[in-house]
Amino acid sequence: MVIFIAGCSHTTIYIYFKDKEPLLYQLLMGPLQSLRQQMKSVLRNTELSSDDRLKSISRVFIQFCLLNQNMYTIFFMTRATRVDEEDPVLEVNKLRNQLFGLIRQAIQECLQVWQADDLVLAYARIHFFTLHGIVGTYTNSDEPFDILMERLTPTFDLAVEVLLFGFKQTVKIGAELK
Repeated sequence: MVIFIAGCSHTTIYIYFKDKEPLLYQLLMGPLQSLRQQMKSVLRNTELSSDDRLKSISRVFIQFCLLNQNMYTIFFMTRATRVDEEDPVLEVNKLRNQLFGLIRQAIQECLQVWQADDLVLAYARIHFFTLHGIVGTYTNSDEPFDILMERLTPTFDLAVEVLLFGFKQTVKIGAELK
């Protein structure tokens, strides 16, 4: 990545950033904020069922990651904290955790489980890890994005449906055991 500041030396950027890492994190913020906004828009779409909102938010996440496959690791893995950390130090981790929180919210709405926060957190983690597994499988793919998505979107959607079915069944069984 090259940044040009007109009429300035290449070291001028370090007046504003201590080293390359804070600069990198600042550059990540815009795309991740855009992803957050897209995911929020999906969650606000009351024309979709809660299950379809989860499927759609998952698709938005996967599409973002695969469109940015060369930056995926930097967007989500570099110096990442736990997804449930209350107050991470780095702003980029706060944003990453907000993205996770949106997925968690979508799952909670699907399951209509409001008191079992640990259970919803566990399901959200499972779902999030599954999304990252899907993305990780294709981050080095040479297949054009449009063709990849056309071929695999039904499988991605089915993965969400299967996970959600399992989550709902375990919630139902848990309720029956009480």
